[in-house]
Amino acid sequence: MSVIAHVDHGKSTLTDSLVSKAGIISAARAGDARFTDTRADEQERGITIKSTAISLYFEMTEDDIKDISQKTEGTAFLINLIDSPGHVDFSSEVTAALRVTDGALVVVDCVDGVCVQTETVLRQALGERIKPVVVINKVDRALLELQVTKEDLYQSFQRTIESVNVIIATYHDKVLGDVMVYPEKGTVAFASGLHGWAFTIRQFAQRYSKKFGVDRQKMMEKLWGENYFNPTTKKWTNKNTDGDGKPLERAFSQFVLDPIFKIFDTVMNGKKETAFVMLEKLNISLKQDEKDMEGKPLLKLIMQRFLPAGEALMEMLVIHLPSPVTAQKYRVENLYEGPLDDECANGIRGCDPDGPLMLYISKMVPTTDKGRFYAFGRVFSGTVRAGLKVRIQGPNYTPGSKSDLFVKSVQRIVLMMGRYVEPIEDCPAGNIVGLVGVDQFLLKSGTITTSETAHNLKVMKFSVSPVVQVAVECKNAADLPKLVEGLKRLSKSDPCVLCFTSPTGEHIVAGSGELHLEICLKDLEEDHAQIPLRKSDPVVQYKETVKAESSVTALAKSPNKHNRLFVRAMPIGENLADAIEKGIVGPRDEFKARARVLQEEYEWDNQEARKIWAFGPDSNGPNVLVDMTKGVAYLSEIKDSCVAAFNWATREGPFADENMRGVRFNIMDVVLHADAIHRGGGQIIPAARSAMYAAHMVAEPGLMEPIYLVEITCPEQAMGGIYGVLNKRRGHTIGEEQRPGTPLYIVKAHLPVAESFGFTSDLRQATGGQAFPQSVFDHWELMNGVATDDLKLQEKILQIRKRKGLKEELPTLDRFMDRL
Repeated sequence: MSVIAHVDHGKSTLTDSLVSKAGIISAARAGDARFTDTRADEQERGITIKSTAISLYFEMTEDDIKDISQKTEGTAFLINLIDSPGHVDFSSEVTAALRVTDGALVVVDCVDGVCVQTETVLRQALGERIKPVVVINKVDRALLELQVTKEDLYQSFQRTIESVNVIIATYHDKVLGDVMVYPEKGTVAFASGLHGWAFTIRQFAQRYSKKFGVDRQKMMEKLWGENYFNPTTKKWTNKNTDGDGKPLERAFSQFVLDPIFKIFDTVMNGKKETAFVMLEKLNISLKQDEKDMEGKPLLKLIMQRFLPAGEALMEMLVIHLPSPVTAQKYRVENLYEGPLDDECANGIRGCDPDGPLMLYISKMVPTTDKGRFYAFGRVFSGTVRAGLKVRIQGPNYTPGSKSDLFVKSVQRIVLMMGRYVEPIEDCPAGNIVGLVGVDQFLLKSGTITTSETAHNLKVMKFSVSPVVQVAVECKNAADLPKLVEGLKRLSKSDPCVLCFTSPTGEHIVAGSGELHLEICLKDLEEDHAQIPLRKSDPVVQYKETVKAESSVTALAKSPNKHNRLFVRAMPIGENLADAIEKGIVGPRDEFKARARVLQEEYEWDNQEARKIWAFGPDSNGPNVLVDMTKGVAYLSEIKDSCVAAFNWATREGPFADENMRGVRFNIMDVVLHADAIHRGGGQIIPAARSAMYAAHMVAEPGLMEPIYLVEITCPEQAMGGIYGVLNKRRGHTIGEEQRPGTPLYIVKAHLPVAESFGFTSDLRQATGGQAFPQSVFDHWELMNGVATDDLKLQEKILQIRKRKGLKEELPTLDRFMDRL
């Protein structure tokens, strides 16, 4: 299972109490140790950067096992837990963690409620068919800082759980059935990670069912929702007043919150004697030196004895989250690319330790040994052991071919234990494991198998894209080989970072945001390359597009003047471009089905929709090539050449050499030479590319820039400063709302990525450090003006061309367009 949440909602702190329950760290350190933050900069900044795995052992009582609906053996459980980062810049780490787990512990701050990143990670989890349970964390803040009443606290819990359920209802997979969370069913826990205590309604129901001799299931249902207990008549009712009109206290407040409120009240207000009397009733004994403590340390100790967090959470995880045997039955179709009835799929479905080995590597974890990595992943079928000869299949492998395939043996296997690793002999299906000795054959992820016929396990889809780029160079030219080697290692160590050499010869590192890049470059400089570096200003990718249909049909002749192509360009609309990028409409769909979708949803003509030749660039981008010709001889012979030219043209637009987006090229007519030798690729490709460029240039060409959605949390008095900073940076707000029950406001705004560098520090200066921004890539937006006549836009294009080392002048139409 993985722990997922918004940044700073307390994942690592909560994980500590689970680690201490398994006896790996002492209870006194739980909450401050942040055992799963293994890097020095994670401890220093107090944020998680890399997801960290740890295996925990837990035993349950015979009585509790009866509540588990899935098949179990014995009372001992092994929990493979991954603590993931909450910062939006690292959400690729979350994706890698989710792929190898079956259940998710969603942590929500009871003061902040459900935030933007909570929704993102929950959506990702449900997309991977992962079952969630919820922990509402930081309850101690509500009691100590906000001093809320019991009823207000109940209402705030209720609101938070509703918001989570709304997200689950929106994104959940029908196969999973009902995965919403309900406190009365025990799928919601209430906790304070820092103080190390937590409870579920099931635990309180257990206490009271023993005391009053009632059925536990019935008691659980009564302890949440509109249930009231009338102490005079000793009866339950669902009205909040008794017969005489006196108000009754909600059962949740009376039976669950009341004891907690009393302990807080007596300890924090110095009534220690009263507190000790209460503790005797609860069978909690304190030693003499413990009784001498005061204030928060004493409160923390008492609450840890009364409601230990490890127990409540472990119990909830074991009872409600699926075991690999249960989960792989319904996850197999999301995981496996091949036919769902071959031996590998059956091995995964049954989680069979004797089946063929199927192991998915989701990321690489750097070892203490410089430059080497543990391949971190999960065994879905079979058993992996040291010295086993395996097939290592990269993401581009296709069954039957030799490309992207290595046959090597695994040197050693290790168990990942936070900052340590434990060597083990072998590891059966359903577990998370680290492999030694396969890192040099895989880049970031891949499939490891023993079956000759195995297809790959599906590649992960990331919710963030690397939009922010920086060029790096070494300060001393002699260090260049070290830099190249360092970049290779960097791209291995992070699932979402891209390192490439641009056509101008710069080494470019691309990340998903400012913080992500900062961490990557620090790693590059200190660990991977270990040389001083120079970094350029951040570079933002733009996209080229058109705003109208071509004013004239563009014509281009082949170099030997024997072939002519007539092409027009037009925009396909933001909705369709977006749908192609998300994979809703795409090259893999069967063309009749695709034509129907295009006709119904995007108002295409059915005949045109059937004649789509290609999507591009890279055969899946948001541009389309359509054949609109009538009765042309030899057309099918030049199709490949046209598609190649189209991919080339959309990869490098005519103005700024950037990708195109949202452009549809229609081939109107083609005049070909009768002799095949005169219409080869060497003649057709340059002609088709010129024709497309010319058509693009007469169709009101423009640029698109990436836009962030920024969510800023701040108190009311800081709002003025926010608007000032946003206006300076071409940002505009799209909404603001107050978080119910708190003095905080949330401002949502759109901000161009190009303007986002240093935005955080500006914002903190303008608001005295009170505002907290979270930005995530949202959409592409058209920039004002047409590239052929708007001076500001032309200046921008010339800047890009200069940076890329191209000629510093705008291309002219007569370079591409031929006369009849």
